[in-house]
Amino acid sequence: MSHTVVRMRLVTDNTGAHVVLPVIVTEGGPLLPLVRYMRSPQARAGRSSQEKLVHVVGLLLDFMAANHDCFENPADLFAAFVERLYTGTVSPDGEDPSGLYWTAKSTVSVKQLVGVLSRFSDWLADNEGATPLNPWREATAAEQRLAWAAWHHRKNRAFLSHTMSRDTARLEMSRARNVALKKAPVVDRDAAKYFPEDQIENLLFQGFIVPGERKSRLIQERLNLRDILITMLMHYGGLRMSEPFHLYVQDVIADPLDPNAVLVRVYHPSEGLAPPDWKGADGKPLKNLMRRDYLRGKYQLQPRNEYWKTEALYAGWKGGTLDNETKFMQVFFFPTWTAGFFWQLWKLYLVQRARLNCQHPFAFVTAKGDPYSIDAFKKAHKAAVERIGLVAAKHLGTTPHGHRHAYGQRLVDFDLDAIFRKKALHHRSLESQVVYTEPDHKRLRRAMMAAEERAERGEGAAPLRPPDLLARGFEDVDPLGLLSGPKKLLRRNR
Repeated sequence: MSHTVVRMRLVTDNTGAHVVLPVIVTEGGPLLPLVRYMRSPQARAGRSSQEKLVHVVGLLLDFMAANHDCFENPADLFAAFVERLYTGTVSPDGEDPSGLYWTAKSTVSVKQLVGVLSRFSDWLADNEGATPLNPWREATAAEQRLAWAAWHHRKNRAFLSHTMSRDTARLEMSRARNVALKKAPVVDRDAAKYFPEDQIENLLFQGFIVPGERKSRLIQERLNLRDILITMLMHYGGLRMSEPFHLYVQDVIADPLDPNAVLVRVYHPSEGLAPPDWKGADGKPLKNLMRRDYLRGKYQLQPRNEYWKTEALYAGWKGGTLDNETKFMQVFFFPTWTAGFFWQLWKLYLVQRARLNCQHPFAFVTAKGDPYSIDAFKKAHKAAVERIGLVAAKHLGTTPHGHRHAYGQRLVDFDLDAIFRKKALHHRSLESQVVYTEPDHKRLRRAMMAAEERAERGEGAAPLRPPDLLARGFEDVDPLGLLSGPKKLLRRNR
């Protein structure tokens, strides 16, 4: 390897603000043009894009070091580099005199890597006077036909198709990159694998057992409420695995429409509205703060999606459709009785959390009061799955990702219309004509309850009822009414 990658704190003014960037360091020092590019408007400045760019530039540097005497011009070198991304560098007999020993990458991966590298090369040519590695050329007639076909396909499916300029497209279709990339194979994907519905009760009540407390008859002592609540948010609320880790304690409240149920809102990690519990110099609460300012000012923390993936505090944010100008996603529990069940477990969990010294607002914490990490939850979930005799594997639907798929499949099984499924899953788009009939929260709730009522009448899917906790050996001594029986709980939450 002819380089190393370090993280550099970049300060550009006297405000004290800074950014942390991945930087390639060679024998000649930091690769400063790369740093300047990542700070430029032309770059895609997200953490994942930065890491991908640094990765592919590092690969190119290694390839250049191993093959410095083989090419007379940058274009030939770049073409060979791309070819080796596709094929790998190891010969059929297992030898690689270059010492790189690269394995072959998929066509999708190569397209992504070459794309970010080509844009960096274009910027170098425009701003630093470098020779572009993958310059534009006039597209052939066949290339133009294929490009136009793809453009028309995008336009026909786009909600804002009227904003797509044919003149702009004509300019784009007239040119192509010097190094053409292979087309990815078309894959007719299997249906998404989801967590088996007939095993979710066992996972919650037999899998997430507190070590040494298996025989306890009190639910809050016997069960790991934290991991159960996270799993319920995915399985019955449809959240992605990373999203519960952005929740603040203040984001979970009694539902104004039903005090026996819960209302959960997952705010945007940085731009969502912060709780009004941080007071200014005048002693009055600071209102209308974004969560980035709230975390930094009150707790000296960053939004969790702005940490590096290798850090325990990191939690990704894919960015689904937000429900309100205060920038949150509301969780729609289905079956709807699970909103009441979650609320009862949540109140028991809050009692446990209140005993800890938590110097942050995040809802889910470790035994020491620190923010709970995604990696720790993955390990706990895997152990719980194996504890009930299942194998933890993505293709079986038994990893955390399988719960959101189970939620989506459940909506389909209960015949909820596609527009309601889009709303419940916070997907960004549907076919353009459906957008105009987007339901509000109350309509979605009514549709879910109507679907359950149809199931109770024997129409469609089998009804899903609350678990009988008394039959599972828990004492009916909970003052919150958690163990009051499935029929009563179901009726109360309707």
